[in-house]
Amino acid sequence: MSKKFVASLAAFSLLPISLLSLLSLSACGSASSTKSSVTNASVLNSNPQKGGSLTVFTSNTNMNFDPARSQGLPITSNNFIFRALTTWKVSPNSVDKTRVVPDLATDTGTTSDGGKTWKYTLKKGVKYEDGSEITSRDIKFGIERSFADSLSGGFSYHKTLLVGGENYDGPFSGKSLDSIETPDDQTIIFHLKAPFADWPWVASLAAFVPVPANSGDAQTYSKHPKASGPYRIVQNEVGKKVVMQRNKYWDSKLDSIRTAGPNEIVWKLGSDATVAAQSMIQGNSDTKSAFLADFVPPAQLAQAQANPKSRSLLITSSDGALEYLAMNTRRITDINVRKAIQYAVDKQSYRTAKGGEIAGGFATTLITPGISGRKQFNLYATDPRGDVEKAKQLLKKSGKTDIKLILIARPDQTQVASSVQSSLKRAGIKVTIKTVDAVNFTDAITSNSGDYDLALASWQPDFPSAFANLGPLFDSSQIGGGNWNISRYENPKVDALLRKAIQTVDSHEAEKLWQQADRTIMADSPVVPLIYSHNTFIHGSGVENFYIGSFPAYPNYAAISLKR
Repeated sequence: MSKKFVASLAAFSLLPISLLSLLSLSACGSASSTKSSVTNASVLNSNPQKGGSLTVFTSNTNMNFDPARSQGLPITSNNFIFRALTTWKVSPNSVDKTRVVPDLATDTGTTSDGGKTWKYTLKKGVKYEDGSEITSRDIKFGIERSFADSLSGGFSYHKTLLVGGENYDGPFSGKSLDSIETPDDQTIIFHLKAPFADWPWVASLAAFVPVPANSGDAQTYSKHPKASGPYRIVQNEVGKKVVMQRNKYWDSKLDSIRTAGPNEIVWKLGSDATVAAQSMIQGNSDTKSAFLADFVPPAQLAQAQANPKSRSLLITSSDGALEYLAMNTRRITDINVRKAIQYAVDKQSYRTAKGGEIAGGFATTLITPGISGRKQFNLYATDPRGDVEKAKQLLKKSGKTDIKLILIARPDQTQVASSVQSSLKRAGIKVTIKTVDAVNFTDAITSNSGDYDLALASWQPDFPSAFANLGPLFDSSQIGGGNWNISRYENPKVDALLRKAIQTVDSHEAEKLWQQADRTIMADSPVVPLIYSHNTFIHGSGVENFYIGSFPAYPNYAAISLKR
């Protein structure tokens, strides 16, 4: 999430309103999602046995475990060694929404002034790996060090929401951030510039992990951080492996989320995903108690699906990240043309180019499934193949008969870009595909210039919030400057709705506002929602409780155990 967007949120109550984390983190025959083809869990065991060594294969060659610099999700690698004030409760039932729940704190936070001040009380007796007790001052220091320029790269929501954050540069010069109070060892209070209803979600992110003030050199902390979770790092070799073993001071009575099944977790860094997946499909002993953190490569996915035995090793998420076609509204200014594109796009052809039904469910809304506030609707074609005649009628209404558009795409998007090109050709819209290498693609679509008409993108929010769905993509402050309003969409009414919704602490009232914003944006047609993508992972036959909830579209590492 960009600093510019978070800063604009902090100013919502003060001024009038004028990522992609391109994560590569179901439906058939209609625009609504069905789950018949999705297997989102391995064998579920409500009483797992402790023990064994779990191996995790990853193509990453280096894992940064400094919470100030981490954008790791609370349910993945960070979950093993870190705890924050809050965390995520993920259900193996993909229908149940992921919830924010207490972790180090006794609750998800209380506010007495409508979301501007948040107070937390820590559980007593929670300890680090060395047996020392975690205090509120450790959490304050952990947050403060995230402001240091030398420790940049982590989530930045809190940095401009906290009073004084814009002028704070970290604790290493002896300065403290006064908007974080610690009146005693168990209490921490946050003072925000403006009400922010999603603060309990923010408090689950890595910057809110406790770090003792005597933690040592900030630049080397990532290799052996002080563990607050069920495991500690005993070996960390770049390009080779990371070994985690039990933290004997972790108390399961004070942690209702993590099961901590394996005795040991070994990360094999720089692994070839093809080789690891192939080994699991073949049932090799060295990958029996293992899983692949990367997506299953296409060839191995097809191979595994073809055999009932290996198919049982796959888990596929239900509808996840939004894949969409952005229309540059500063160049495609006629709403009738934008609506014509909406009707002309063949979503079924797009999904086929992505690999078929397993690629995702057809999308019609901007708030994605699994997120509170989403309401299913479809303002345009009910058939995912589109409505070419309706598109032609709208083009006739616009008075434009010779429309030529530039679609910008990465090399790996060539096939899906071609499907969009063919779709629009049916309605008489000529599309030229401009291929840009992956390194420069993001710069091209998030720059101030906006030299394109159409662009294909994907977005999964950092936490399950309608705010994190809509704000980065459609708030007018997010145009250019490296931000992700790549449709260059500006609507003061939508800006005001986003501001009002994020300041509404009452969840039911906030949901109504998010739904209204979703519909209002779609009525302006700045993007074509294409699919909600599915992610598929593979594990060895000795792994159980390996599942994907409604959000995010990744396995919940907190629950994984080994068959004994």
